[in-house]
Amino acid sequence: MKHLIVGVDVGSPAAKAGIKQGWMLESINGEPVYDVIDYEQLCANSVVELTLVKAPAAALAEKEKLVGESVYSHTEPLIRGDEDGGVPSDSTEKKTVRIRKDEYEPLGLNFESGLMSRVRQCANHCIFCFIDQMPHGNRKTLYFKDDDWRLSLIMGNYVTLTNVGEREFERILSRRAAPLYITVHATDGEVRKRMLRGKNAENLLPRLKRLHEKGLSFHCQIVLCPTINDGEVLEKTLDDLYALRPECRSVAVVPLGITKHREGLAELTPITEASASAAIKLIDDFKRERGIKDFCYASDEMYLTAKQPLPEYEAYGDFEQIENGVGMYRLFESDFLMMLDTLEKPVSPVEFDSISGISIAPLMQELFDKLLPYNIRINVHPVLNDFFGHTITVTGLITARDILNQLQGKLRGKALLLPQTMLRENDTVFLDGLRIDEVSERLGLPVYMVSAGDGADFIEELSEITALFINK
Repeated sequence: MKHLIVGVDVGSPAAKAGIKQGWMLESINGEPVYDVIDYEQLCANSVVELTLVKAPAAALAEKEKLVGESVYSHTEPLIRGDEDGGVPSDSTEKKTVRIRKDEYEPLGLNFESGLMSRVRQCANHCIFCFIDQMPHGNRKTLYFKDDDWRLSLIMGNYVTLTNVGEREFERILSRRAAPLYITVHATDGEVRKRMLRGKNAENLLPRLKRLHEKGLSFHCQIVLCPTINDGEVLEKTLDDLYALRPECRSVAVVPLGITKHREGLAELTPITEASASAAIKLIDDFKRERGIKDFCYASDEMYLTAKQPLPEYEAYGDFEQIENGVGMYRLFESDFLMMLDTLEKPVSPVEFDSISGISIAPLMQELFDKLLPYNIRINVHPVLNDFFGHTITVTGLITARDILNQLQGKLRGKALLLPQTMLRENDTVFLDGLRIDEVSERLGLPVYMVSAGDGADFIEELSEITALFINK
């Protein structure tokens, strides 16, 4: 397979060696390059030998009209090149370039996509899949199901490994791809197969053991489905994963999300106060019996559903499961309070509005009330999720239309502060397709996006926004 070079960084080792765009990378040190994992490892040495093939005019023309919107960026198409993600070539012009550079110094080559191959789609039909519960008519990328171990390595995405054949798994081991983020749900093969409904879903534990034997670290996720993988099944799963320490670094237990759009889908029992409490107790008992304070955690949402206080900051170790909502509030709170004394007090009071999911709203209001001595008031408005259904209570899944329908005429502040998690990454669009400027126009006041994960960043952003209104 060959990968079209679309740019070369100025002053890079590749540029100094005379490599230009319009050539295709065929191999490094005689080894074929399948994707970015191969590329990064093979070009890490201080001396590398590249085999390049001149791109035919047809491939260059095709580059100019590539279409497809990426799930992860605006420049990475979902469908491109040949079956393996490379570019077909009938060119015979070939050359070899030998480059000396510092060890691990980037070559400076840029390709058509970050992965250097297409994104791998999910091959499962999970009974709890959130994407299957999405209403129709939204942007296409919301319905794309990725399950790509390379994105797990690069971005921390959770993957099932069911679409990874034995030869590919051997590549994971040989390239020492770690840490991976793996969706487990259950180590009982039959239970996992029932939940994922995918080929080879039952064969995960032997692979986790092989990662353990090779010294390759991984993190695990368990989506808890009452009556299916809770109770004794959950205890066995935690026990099996604990036996794989230290390579198994952490486990997050998160509640399944059930929307109102489940026509024709499997019947599931929602998480209740009682089932969330039972899971938390099981996790606490598991850790107490083994004399540990870390390793496995229930998500913030699990505690909120159980109507129990969140654990203190110290209970979350290194916050390795933050992307699963484990310790998210405590980390935000800690950074917020640490930076609070740096906040310059306005000469006159200023008031803002903010929004939140139903479950976390009381805690956010309690935290924001600590701004009152600094002449700043933030009114937190809980928003019911009419788009997905009222069982979905997290802030990141609130849509613009729900904000407009529930808050018009109720805002008292000078501006609305919205958590960035509600927007598409690096964009200004909400889940339902509306944009910030549309929301601002219809509400009749400015809208500012603020950090939802870093309390220190939030304080800095709040200081800048406050200055805009005090100086007017």
